[in-house]
Amino acid sequence: MHYPKPNELGQPSHVVVPPAAVGTPIQFSAAVQWTTGLCSCFNDCNSCCLTLWCPCVSFGRIAHMTDRGLTSCCGSASLCCFLCLCVGFHWIYTCIYRRNLRMLYNLPESPCCDCCVEYCCTCCSLCQMYRELQNRGFNMSLGFHQNLERLGQATQATMQPPQVPSGMYM
Repeated sequence: MHYPKPNELGQPSHVVVPPAAVGTPIQFSAAVQWTTGLCSCFNDCNSCCLTLWCPCVSFGRIAHMTDRGLTSCCGSASLCCFLCLCVGFHWIYTCIYRRNLRMLYNLPESPCCDCCVEYCCTCCSLCQMYRELQNRGFNMSLGFHQNLERLGQATQATMQPPQVPSGMYM
């Protein structure tokens, strides 16, 4: 993995995503805006209702997509639920994934820093992240690898190694 070179303002000129399950890094050259606002929860009533009544499920799907399929939806949702019910610090965990999503798509940190957004507006933030991934073409109920297959891309798990003949040859 390589790191982005800073531009004249000292900011990264592009964002590089580790080639985890995709195979090649994704690069962005300019900052883009969120496709929906933080308080636009009712733009998609399905994701709004899911996040309102089952926020850990919504978060698990976001974490699974953001991590490129490396973490399970169920594992992330369970950890988020545990942190929420037992410790009360689930917003720190969701803040990490908000930052990861922003870095993945070069999104601005708005309307304020990620930790403040997650602490004050966790449900709105989860709705926004869920809609962002949907607007970028992901079917959130399928999972990351099924989305790759749906888009016609091969995953590393389905690639076959080349056949090597057995025995010695001279």
